[in-house]
Amino acid sequence: MQQNIARLCQEIRRHERLYYVADAPEISDQEYDKLLQKLQAMEAEHPELVTPDSPTQRVGGAPLEKFASVAHREPLYSLDNAFSLADLAEFDARARKGLDAAEIEYICELKIDGLAVSLTYEQGLFTLGATRGDGKKGENVTENLKTVRAIPLRLPEARDIVVRGEIYMKRSEFQKLEGFANPRNAAAGSLRQLDPRVTAARRLDMFCYGVIAEHRTQEEGYQLIQKLGFKLNPHRRVCQGLAAVEKYIQEWETRRRELDYDTDGIVIKINSIAAQQKLGFTTKAPRWAIAYKYAPEQAVTKLEAIDIQVGRTGALTPVARLTPVELNGVIVSNATLHNADEIQRKDVRIGDQVLIQRAGEVIPEVVGVAASAIADTERGSLSGAETTRAKSYVFPKKCPVCGAVAVKDAEDDAVWRCPNAECPARIKGALKHFVSKDAADIEGCGEQIVEQLNKAGLVHNPADLYDLKYADLIQLERMGEKSVNNLLSALAKSKQVGLARILFGLGIRHVGQYVAEKLADKFQAIDNLLAVAEEELANTDGVGEVVAHSLYTALQAPELRKIISRLQEAGVVLSDRRTRLSSVLAGKTFVLTGTLPALSRGEAEELIKSHGGSVSSSVSKKTSYVLLGDSPGSKVDKAKKLGVPLIDEKGLREMLT
Repeated sequence: MQQNIARLCQEIRRHERLYYVADAPEISDQEYDKLLQKLQAMEAEHPELVTPDSPTQRVGGAPLEKFASVAHREPLYSLDNAFSLADLAEFDARARKGLDAAEIEYICELKIDGLAVSLTYEQGLFTLGATRGDGKKGENVTENLKTVRAIPLRLPEARDIVVRGEIYMKRSEFQKLEGFANPRNAAAGSLRQLDPRVTAARRLDMFCYGVIAEHRTQEEGYQLIQKLGFKLNPHRRVCQGLAAVEKYIQEWETRRRELDYDTDGIVIKINSIAAQQKLGFTTKAPRWAIAYKYAPEQAVTKLEAIDIQVGRTGALTPVARLTPVELNGVIVSNATLHNADEIQRKDVRIGDQVLIQRAGEVIPEVVGVAASAIADTERGSLSGAETTRAKSYVFPKKCPVCGAVAVKDAEDDAVWRCPNAECPARIKGALKHFVSKDAADIEGCGEQIVEQLNKAGLVHNPADLYDLKYADLIQLERMGEKSVNNLLSALAKSKQVGLARILFGLGIRHVGQYVAEKLADKFQAIDNLLAVAEEELANTDGVGEVVAHSLYTALQAPELRKIISRLQEAGVVLSDRRTRLSSVLAGKTFVLTGTLPALSRGEAEELIKSHGGSVSSSVSKKTSYVLLGDSPGSKVDKAKKLGVPLIDEKGLREMLT
């Protein structure tokens, strides 16, 4: 029986690969279903013979409680964007200069509008699938990814490997669903279902685009992926030089609409892996790749009203209310107008026919008054006919929520703000920001719960969250015993997220995730930050004078100090939770360049920080050392010019002994 099951599994896997990867099925869907049903019956009689890579394991198991967080072996970087051929030419010029090359061989592929995942195989068996997350850590969605039939559960070779790809939903599958704005949102929502059976029913697909393995070129890596049974986009092309890349871009500008999946641009990568390693990365993106984004599609509709939204920093943001119109397959009824200056510059008025587009094909924005509408108005004036265009929009001088007089931080600032820290809109916005995933990450405390807590008078600021008791929560609408206990458990867990996340969550202007991490790295604890001078804050890598002034002013405010004190009393960890091995590198700043012999870039950074040092992305007079590996970049030349010492990995280890 074991041999019969093994042969049937092998046959079903072959048909899955023909259908989902090669797009060349040999049997009908009904015949495939009969094979699968036969296997299910055989395994039901002999459950001890069911293997982790059996095709029956794709149907989805029992619902999960939640997704666990997992660290990526190597970071999943995002890509910088080029919005014109001129931007692309600048990228090519930088790359050629960095490589000292007259022409570069690129590989071009369609930019799939989905979400990135990482697949880990151990001895050929699929063991871990994770979302991109913040690039360093993602969510464990292994059980859901098993339902994606383009992902092999076992490789033809017993090898350890990590493959990366883009999960997407075909347009034809999207049309069968309701409740999603577009195929990308549908794919993201489907992959993050706690019940894998729901994911299995959504028929997600995947194209692979990368592998962590030894190979000389990007194309060679793709051939390895294909050999192992993964699905690659068939439209990739190796291009010699910029002119060939531009030709590929122009070809697909119209052809992409013929596809059964969304693509919003072209990904261009340098083909040579050695060249990629030489150019390296910025803090957020590779220097050897870029995403060319096609101009967004546009539509014309009526501007029915302009509403003002108040954010957590008090910013008054005008939002256009539109006659619903379809744009890129999405019904759009709201769009941003950015600020008062933009409304005046574009001269958009209520009742106008306006041109809208999705900025980056994501956020709808009003481009301006439609040219056809202007022409109609001018013709009406020339003929003596009455024109009905409204008066120019007057931006409100008061907060629409609390009535406080709006202010600007500076005369040339484009943003009007509500200065009232007690404004209900600001309070709610600040609370929603604090509980969000990138901040305190309080699971189960979504927008509606925050609204309820605030409306009930239970939560006014982040510290109030940690005073909540069972008796307070059980009285809230739609909060049963299980929901209350889950929320209290999430609150307790959030106390351990560390200084960087809490600092980001406090919503101090200009203090984003990157700055918060740099501050946590350098100052280690909130008490150190509270005691530091503004000048020292400004000398922190990635901070600067504007951010330092905003942070210093905020930290001196009695209201914020009281909140911080209460957070400490509640047991919230307001220190860097990294294990400090020593302080031998305290006060020293390192810049890394090239490939180190034994340490990955992430491991080297962690080693430096664990001994009290800090890591910067660029060389300056403040740099203590440049840590040098094989195939270094231009940072070496700058270090020599500034007289910054160069050390290798051995030299770093000697400093730690």
